[in-house]
Amino acid sequence: MVGLRERKKQQTRLQISDIATGLFLERGFDAVTIAEIAEAAEVSVNTVYNYFPAKEDLFFDRESELMRRPSDIVREREPGQSAAEALLEQLRSDLDAHSWEVGMHEGFDRFVRCIRESPALLARLYGMERRIAEHLAEVLREEVAADADDPTPEAVATQLVGMNNAIHQVIWNGVYIGHTRAEVGRRARRDLDVHASLLSDTVLNYATRPEI
Repeated sequence: MVGLRERKKQQTRLQISDIATGLFLERGFDAVTIAEIAEAAEVSVNTVYNYFPAKEDLFFDRESELMRRPSDIVREREPGQSAAEALLEQLRSDLDAHSWEVGMHEGFDRFVRCIRESPALLARLYGMERRIAEHLAEVLREEVAADADDPTPEAVATQLVGMNNAIHQVIWNGVYIGHTRAEVGRRARRDLDVHASLLSDTVLNYATRPEI
């Protein structure tokens, strides 16, 4: 059970993050200072840095959740299901549901615009994509008990995360130029089917969980 002190810390963190996000979307990431965020949130600059060591942390406040998601999906795959199948199934489900995880929720166009206009956010995003692939490779290596010098987990992870990134880019492009969510979803689903059809049998069947 979360104690009162911890709940207050969580509330303060959320308050700072929400205020910062509003300012970023209104004025652009690079135009907003930490001092302005602290003043709007009625906290000190040091308090902001205590919760968010870097300014980019305020924008990508759900980074850790997004970083873990592909690996969590693989860990929770069904018996008889491979890593690729689990990720493809979840991505198709996210597209059908227009979920926030794939950026198809209302208002996401403002987030896309903010990121594209900020070199700092773009750099952070590229770094996140690299770390997602690295983490997924570690999980795949554990799941198949691969030898330490076996490059296959990294190769498979790179292809699967690359596919995921490509579909997200289709969504971001569509959202940015103003396509409807239905049209964005249709194009993303079409491209996903193409990417999936080009995966080798090795990738498609890698880390298949044994049947019970």
